[in-house]
Amino acid sequence: MTTKTHYKRLMNPDFIGAYSLDPGQDLTVTISHVVREQVTGNGGKKEECTVAYLQGQKPFILNATNSKSIAKLYGPFIEDWAGRQITLFATTTKLAGEQVECLRIRPKVAARKKEQLSPERFKQAVGAVLSGRFSADKLRSDYELTQEQQDALNAQVQTT
Repeated sequence: MTTKTHYKRLMNPDFIGAYSLDPGQDLTVTISHVVREQVTGNGGKKEECTVAYLQGQKPFILNATNSKSIAKLYGPFIEDWAGRQITLFATTTKLAGEQVECLRIRPKVAARKKEQLSPERFKQAVGAVLSGRFSADKLRSDYELTQEQQDALNAQVQTT
């Protein structure tokens, strides 16, 4: 499958937007902190906005709809939102009579999908388990192991 690039991604905006997500994909993020700050828009217009800083992502400007969504999940106090996860999805809304793309927040945080390990990464992970840097239980809980990988891990752990 070929991934296409949304033209707004090339503009390198300072904030995450609907264009940041692949079509049909949700993104679960952790809020670092939320502040009120002055933001400069595309036309140079400055505006006071509520901004959620996200771990590993660009900041997210919170409008009233998204602020209410987070408040429903975690309560009305922005200090309580730090360290909490939200799941973003792209949709559209009507703005000034025109349909525009926007980010919204799911009413529940999506369950984290476990990553599958390639044969090479699995081999490295087993090495980390055997050296004591990582536990077999942690490997099983953090990753989606195939039956073959589970059998190989069990065999390695039992022989040591």
